[in-house]
Amino acid sequence: MSELVSDTAMLMAAGLGKRMRPLTATTPKPLVRVAGKPLIDRALDRIEDAGIEKALVNVHYLADAIEAHVGPREAPAISFSDEREQLLETGGGMVKAQAAGQLPDPFFACNADSIWLDGPRNAFAELSARWDPEQMDALLLVVSHVRAFNFDGTGDFYMDAAGRLTRKQPERIAPFIYTGIQVVSHRLLRDAPEGKFSTNILWDRAIGEGRLFGLAFTGEWYEVGTPQHIAPTEEALRGG
Repeated sequence: MSELVSDTAMLMAAGLGKRMRPLTATTPKPLVRVAGKPLIDRALDRIEDAGIEKALVNVHYLADAIEAHVGPREAPAISFSDEREQLLETGGGMVKAQAAGQLPDPFFACNADSIWLDGPRNAFAELSARWDPEQMDALLLVVSHVRAFNFDGTGDFYMDAAGRLTRKQPERIAPFIYTGIQVVSHRLLRDAPEGKFSTNILWDRAIGEGRLFGLAFTGEWYEVGTPQHIAPTEEALRGG
């Protein structure tokens, strides 16, 4: 689709899923089922629906199971970034995949356990319409508390009128929550640390340079971080 800024989404599927135990003792979190469908299939379905042609899936914990499950899928076309030797976290995982030539500039990144219901436009089209590489190193899809379900935190970011993001202040509530979906430029990944590290390090630099932006999501987003989140999410999806 010409309206999309990239034909590739990196799906972050390498984590240990500790908060989802005991379900993740023998099953990787992306394969935990919600309303009969594995979490990673829900994310891949949204990627396919948006017209994104390729999905790069990073794997570490119970990697064989994830590869066997999603490898045969035809749309989007699946490839893998193998982190079996070392779990690199989100930032390190993106840097490894970029260094291997697996990521165009820019690319979408999406958590493999994200569940969302699109608003008037799909999330990736909304991000594409807002993306401005001259101003932005990354564009994060964020959601207000009223559109976030099962979320009991205090939020992640403040956003100014131009869309620039800043961090939540201690002991205060921030109005926006990161959904796990973003557009990332190669500029964000420049001069990155080696090995394992969080994308937060790169985001903080971008904030300091005024180049981390957000877009308020027009749909609904569901936190599925623990076993207790599954039943209310299933109920909401049946209603939705």
